[in-house]
Parts: sequence; structure tokens; C-alpha cells
Amino acid sequence: MTKAADRSADRPLPRPLAETIGRRSQTAIFGKLVRDFMGRAPLAVATGAPAGRVVADMAAAASTSALVLDGAGRIIGIVTERDIARKMAFQAAPAAPIDSFATRPVLTVGADDHLYRAVARMRRHNLRHMPVVDAMGRPVGLVNLIDALSVAADQMVRQIDLLSREGTLEGMAEAKRAQVELASDLLADNLPAPDIQALITEINHDLHCRILDGIVARMAEEGWGAPPVPFTLLIMGSGGRGENFLFPDQDNGFILSDYSDADHTRIDSYFIPLAERLNLQLDKIGFPLCKGHVMARNPLWRKTASQWRAQTALWARRRSPAAILFADIFFDFRAIWGPLEPATELRQFVTTTLAAYPALLSQMCRDETVQSVAIGLFGRLVTASRGEYPGRVDLKLRGTMPLVSSVRLLAVREGVSETATLARIAALAERGPIERDEADALVGAFNHVTSVLLRQQLSDFQAGLKVGNFVAPQTLSRRERKLLVDSLRAIEEFRTETRSEFTGALF
Repeated sequence: MTKAADRSADRPLPRPLAETIGRRSQTAIFGKLVRDFMGRAPLAVATGAPAGRVVADMAAAASTSALVLDGAGRIIGIVTERDIARKMAFQAAPAAPIDSFATRPVLTVGADDHLYRAVARMRRHNLRHMPVVDAMGRPVGLVNLIDALSVAADQMVRQIDLLSREGTLEGMAEAKRAQVELASDLLADNLPAPDIQALITEINHDLHCRILDGIVARMAEEGWGAPPVPFTLLIMGSGGRGENFLFPDQDNGFILSDYSDADHTRIDSYFIPLAERLNLQLDKIGFPLCKGHVMARNPLWRKTASQWRAQTALWARRRSPAAILFADIFFDFRAIWGPLEPATELRQFVTTTLAAYPALLSQMCRDETVQSVAIGLFGRLVTASRGEYPGRVDLKLRGTMPLVSSVRLLAVREGVSETATLARIAALAERGPIERDEADALVGAFNHVTSVLLRQQLSDFQAGLKVGNFVAPQTLSRRERKLLVDSLRAIEEFRTETRSEFTGALF
């Protein structure tokens, strides 16, 4: 969609008053959803409505615009005061259908999108207002650029512009790098690290979608045509959980709509170059190729819906080391591009299948929870003695992952559909497998460990060092070290409890 709603650009936008806005604007823009800032939806009229009546309705409602809706209530066009003045005043008979004078298509934003996306789109397309739609494309509100900018300082507007760079791979690479500055500002603003991770993940997903949009369009221009069957882009691992740190590698795959075996060569000949371009272009902008080849260009991760169901059932029956590893990566999948229904149906199938094969979860638990956390005798942090990071603590392998893996196992067993670790903990506490006090302790532990790890990554990046998952204990205050030890103890206790419940093991 290239055209948009109300282009009232006759007056320049007021300059945000940075001197009156503190760091809290960072959280207000980047930590909020569009629904938190939208006003009521503008006047709406049905397709085919007489132009004269629409003008009268706009005047009666003191509305500067009217949305034109189809029979299902979805937006197909918009009429503004400018349209009335320039298109209708001297050309339209009162009985003429309003569709002839509406601007289309209309650029919209989802109610559950992050507010910064709405600001970026309105600035990019020189808009003052943008309709807000629900998951079905029906209008539920209107977001106003001035209202959004009123909580954003100049630095924040610059970051929004960087994060929304379009067009070239270089521009999107710059947007990827801008995440570091954003994460640093939000952490300084005391936004919880999991919230920052969720936002970083959403930005990463946005970059994935923009690259895939561009590839599909370019392939059509090159004579490949449109995709031969509908398909869905899945993100797995930390991206599927909404828990990306600064520089995640790729974990992605496709669900293709089912097709006959006779069409396989024709259809796969389209998706092979599509997947190859996607993975290589993501690598160019800062998402390294997965060393385990968990990417759409690998046929193992590019399947039809029925093939994915068969693959899941095969993993459940075989329970080989490879099957356990693949299932571990796959079960955190999330659809970010294309139709969502195939992913929803696959999630339901996975849940049903695992209920029929409880031995798979038991074996997954044996493999995934074998690693204890990084505390030894007398509460001392266990640091690496060799390798790239001697004297540092691996807070991913021996911090967050024991918790993530244990929570995932319980969530999958209980049929919890959420993939984010904190959302899974909340759901499990609601259903009973985790007690409320224990859930509170685990949430606090996850928040602290991820905060310490994210801060170390930012420090390493700013110092020009390789960014990894190893934290230097000497950089922590005495209070921070105590909190870290207490957090790791809570995670370790939960890990051993989960391991005992699924396998009977005592440690």
C-alpha cells in the first residue's frame, strides 16, 4: 500500500519540545502499542453511498474524513476534506457513489502494532492521521501523529526514522544497527530487559517481512510470477519466543499450502531461490546464517502443512538426538508473514501429538535440562577457565536456557499456546503447575539475568568487542552479584524440580 489517509500537510508539523520531555519518552513510544494512543474511529460509510449524503454526514459529525467500508466492514478507501474540495465540488452529482472520489488503497496500522511503527509510517508518507484496524482489517480507531510525537524527543524521532529505513539492504542494515542505541536508551530508562527483548524481536520481524516483501516483488518483476501457493514465514528459537538479544542468528522456515506431488518440481523451483535470497539478504543486514542450518533454504525447514504434521509425528515416535534437537528449536515457532491459520493449525496438531507421545517430552527433558546453572559451592559464580571469555559467566547456556527449557516443557505438556517465557510462566501459574510464589520468583530471576546479560552485550559492543553471552562478574556491584546468585538458585531449583517430574532424576 502506497497511498494513505488524511494528507493535511498544508501546515508544518510542530517541532517536538525536547527540553520538556525526559527519558520517559523512550518507554512511552517504544514500550507502547498503538491501541494505547488511538482515538475513536472516524466516520465510516458503506461502499456505494451517495457522495452528497457522505458530505452531509461529515459536516454533521464535524469529521474531517470518512472511511469507505466494504460489506465485511474492511477499509477500501478514505474521503477527506481535501477530496471534497478538489475532486467532488465541481465534478460530483449528489447521487454519485462515494467510491469514485475516495483515495485508495488506505495505509493502516494494527491496534497491536508498536506505536513507533505508526509514527514511522506517518512520517514516511507525510500523514497526520492513520486508521487503526483489528486483525480482520476493520477500523477500531484513529492514531494522530501530533499526539504520538508529543511524547517523543528529537533523539527519539531520529531513532524511529533509522529503525524504519526502507528500500536498500544498506538502509535496513542501518536500521538493524540502530537497535543497539535504542536498547541502550531503554535500559537506561529502566524498561525491563524482557520488554526490550520483545521490542528488538518485533523490529527484527519487521525487517524480515520487509525483505521478504521485496524479494517476492522483485521475483515477480523478473518473470517468476506470484508465489505458486500461499506460504507462511515461521521464526523459531528466541525470535519465536520474542526474546532476541542484540545479534541473533537466523532460525526460520516456511509452511507451504498443500499441493499435489505432481506439482512439486514446479512449485519448489520457485521457493528454492526465494528461500536462498531471503537467508542471504538477512545475513547481509546483520542476521548471521544459522550454523545448524535451521533456515528456509534447507528443505527440512521448508515443508507443506501436511509434511510438517508428518514431521512432527515422526520426531515424536523416533525421539532420536536429532529429533530432540529439532523439536526443541521448532516448538517455539511463530508466524510473522503470510496467512496465520496454517501456523495456528500446526500448533494445535503439535499439542495433540505430544499428548499422545509423553515419552518425547521425557526425553527432551533429559537432554535439555542436563545443564545446571552457573553457581557452585558457597554460591560462587562458575566462570569459564578457557576459550574466548576466560573469567566470564555464560548467562545464556547456564542462566536463561535452563529456565527457558524447563518452562517450555511444562507449557507444551499443558497445551499452553504462548511462546514467550514470561507469558508461559503466567499461564502455568494460572493453570496450577507452577505456584504463584514460585512464578513470582522465576519472573524476577528471568528479569535480572536478562538485564545483566543485555547490559554486558551493550558494553561489549560499545567497547568494540565481540558481543556474546558471557558476563564479567567484576563489572557487577555487590548487590547485583547477590541478586544474580539468588536468581540462578531459583532457576536451578525449578530446573531440578522439572527434571524430576518428567524423568524421575533427582539432579
